[in-house]
Amino acid sequence: MMDATILERYAEVLLWGMCAARREPLTSGGIVLVRTDLGAMELAVAVQRALMRRELHAVVRLMPPSPLERSFYEEAHEAHLQFRVPGDQELFEHLDGLISLLAPDSNTHLRDIPPVKIATMARTRKYLRDIMEAREAQGVFGWTLCLMPTPALAQDAGLSMAEYTEQIIRAAYLDHPDPVARWKETYQQAQRIKDWLNALELTSVRVRSASTDLTVVLGEQRRWIGVTGHNIPSFELFLSPDCRGTEGVFYADQPSYRSGNLVRRVTLRFEAGRCVEVRAEEGEGFVRSQLAMDEGASRLGEFSLTDKRFSPIDRFMANTLFDENFGGAHGNCHIALGASYGDTYAGDPHDLTPEQREALGFNQSALHWDLVNTEPKTVTGRCRDGREVLVYEDGMFACPLA
Repeated sequence: MMDATILERYAEVLLWGMCAARREPLTSGGIVLVRTDLGAMELAVAVQRALMRRELHAVVRLMPPSPLERSFYEEAHEAHLQFRVPGDQELFEHLDGLISLLAPDSNTHLRDIPPVKIATMARTRKYLRDIMEAREAQGVFGWTLCLMPTPALAQDAGLSMAEYTEQIIRAAYLDHPDPVARWKETYQQAQRIKDWLNALELTSVRVRSASTDLTVVLGEQRRWIGVTGHNIPSFELFLSPDCRGTEGVFYADQPSYRSGNLVRRVTLRFEAGRCVEVRAEEGEGFVRSQLAMDEGASRLGEFSLTDKRFSPIDRFMANTLFDENFGGAHGNCHIALGASYGDTYAGDPHDLTPEQREALGFNQSALHWDLVNTEPKTVTGRCRDGREVLVYEDGMFACPLA
């Protein structure tokens, strides 16, 4: 449902996003991995052409459609789940970029697969993410991802294909004659808010809504980041807090699809940084299994806020990429259980040693799972000098865009 012009614009935006996410310029001869679902094939062709026209090498990998993925987990025993594909490590150690094109043909095909199998695979694949994070910290790697409409996604979101496609086009600015220029404008506006947030020198924030009362200790040597090109679209501003300092209750009013499972209305209670109580209207057992994945899975790796002035997304999309960037009437706050982002370190992420990460409270986990609250909320912050300040209210940061 996207014509050739829209697909070409999408490809250009994705290349901008991948390059914007790098510290060092991407030069000819670079290697870019393009991971694509079958449903994104037309976009994959446009991306491959755009990369090759810039004298870059596109390595295209097809992600398994739902029948293949389900069949794998049905048959897999421990050796299969812990198997590392020969050549993957060498490829990832040489990548200059990654573009992922998501077009899932099912959100729930793994709903009756034992969660322990899914968790084992996540731990097995973590070494590839570690390689990418290390290269990104060096400034020589950038990544981005996007979404294409599929009947399964539209059905799960309760939208028609036309409505679903329109949300994607609007959110990625593909209805603009020069969407890259529009993204650069948003990039600059977001930078002003990030500068304001970082200048506040917040030590903690408290989120209050009808169902949430959560205090998050932000930690030492942190910086707010976001709208970096990593995701298309991306409107959130976030950081990775000190995983040892979360207290209170967080409620996710948005449903969440993860690893072929659906969870609804999740409530998490934290003490001393760790989730100690889980309740969910649907999928509670799956939530518990994810939090037991490893030592860091029950702690926070991310705290995020989305300003409704940026985000045109106003419908549930049944996919985290869009749902974590929901704007709507009240913006959103989301947390991620599991892995932290090293690039929210205020210094040079390349200099952040494992010992420093642990000392500063950056979380380590094979899990990274975003859960979203879209209720009306107020976020206040405690500054280093003891002042309490308003950070976010009525779906917006307490900072003008101009």
